[in-house]
Amino acid sequence: MSSMHLLLACIFFTSVLCIRQPILSVTSKADPIYTPHWSSLDARPLPSWYDEAKVGIFVHWGVYSVPAYACQDGLAEWYWWFKQQNYLGCQTAWHNTTYGPDFSYTDFAPMFKAQLFSADRWAKLFKKSGAKYVVFTTKHHEGWCNFPSAEAWNWNSVTNGPRKDLTRLIVNAVRKQGLRMGLYHSLFEWFHPLYLKDKANNFTTQVYVDEILQPQLHQIANDYAPDLIWADGDWEANDTYWKSKEFLAWLYNEAPNKKEVIVNDRWGANVESKHGGYWTGDDRWDPNSIQKHKWEDCFTVDAGSWGYNRNATFSNYLSIHTMIDLVVGGVAKNGNSLINVGPTADGLILPIFEERLTQLGEWLGVNGEAIYGTRPWVEPKDVDVTPGKNITVWYTTKKDALYATVMGWPYDNIVKLSLPVPTQFPEVQLLGYNGTLGFNYNEQGLNIRMPSVPSQLASQWAWSIKLIGFKHKSM
Repeated sequence: MSSMHLLLACIFFTSVLCIRQPILSVTSKADPIYTPHWSSLDARPLPSWYDEAKVGIFVHWGVYSVPAYACQDGLAEWYWWFKQQNYLGCQTAWHNTTYGPDFSYTDFAPMFKAQLFSADRWAKLFKKSGAKYVVFTTKHHEGWCNFPSAEAWNWNSVTNGPRKDLTRLIVNAVRKQGLRMGLYHSLFEWFHPLYLKDKANNFTTQVYVDEILQPQLHQIANDYAPDLIWADGDWEANDTYWKSKEFLAWLYNEAPNKKEVIVNDRWGANVESKHGGYWTGDDRWDPNSIQKHKWEDCFTVDAGSWGYNRNATFSNYLSIHTMIDLVVGGVAKNGNSLINVGPTADGLILPIFEERLTQLGEWLGVNGEAIYGTRPWVEPKDVDVTPGKNITVWYTTKKDALYATVMGWPYDNIVKLSLPVPTQFPEVQLLGYNGTLGFNYNEQGLNIRMPSVPSQLASQWAWSIKLIGFKHKSM
């Protein structure tokens, strides 16, 4: 080789090294590779949008919305299971009397018309509620799919019932309102023959998982690019059977929304509150203390049922005060709230659901500063020991401000707090009220004078006090 050829070769290889090395470095830094092991999957940081959001809306809607019935305080979305198992005699008796013993659950599917459904109307209500994300049922335990699933070719909303891709309609409408979109998907199906066969084999076979579940999970992740996948129906088998780790590794590495997508912890009987994105515990989980790991309290406006229940009475529905207490208390303990409504089979959200969500939105419109983007304080709550009436006070914090949300009005207009101690240049404000509040501090604690006419304030049901220049008494 001539000296000229040698020089050119050196220049070529040097240039290749200079070009390729930075690309490899940047790619490795920007796109970590997750393996199908919990040690790897659990190392993935939770995308920040979820902790900032605090409040979401849950929607349970399916064929169970047609019979829409449960025994008092029961689960209407479990209608088919209760009927088949004769678990509650009252429900089976009601079905036989109303529809006849020969009327099967699958006969309800053509009656699920959704003829009054307006995705835009729903999405506007969810936006109005102050929620920042929505979770919609793509498939509950009955196996009915609200999307065009080839694995449920005659048991989905496109080929039967509404004959529409309900998931696509709600995803588009919710995103048009600027909200994050989550999809609920049940891992198991009560009566699917392939699942029952795997179960009979003590879950040593995975035919249902390979032929039904995994194709469906990949489809909803690819087709709708959800910001959240809310798994459920996992409790009969461990994560190995469901191939949960393999799916999550694919989701984090390759899915269209891989950088923003979040999951919960219901990926196997051995997984809950141990692995996954955030913890859910049992339904309506409300721990007593601040949790180190991010968690979510999913609860129903109808305290008994997730799906619409025609048999519910007024006393079943949560008051707006209770809902606000759950939301603020959850945030004070490092949680989010996912608030469920069950629409009717024709696609309506009942006026009582609409009223509660609208009231919540009105309250958050005034007090949202004490909720969105906040963090837990040193302790989650205080108690104003006003004689004759203990009033719960929830604490949240953001930047240099401490927020004390008072869940009742003190009889003497004085809020008494035992934990905050003023430092230099303290200031006390009431969100939604112009001006500062008078206060004094003594050995019993902090005494804050509230405005004398609460009915004239912008906020109802609960009041958020902003404290600037205060610390915890132990500091």
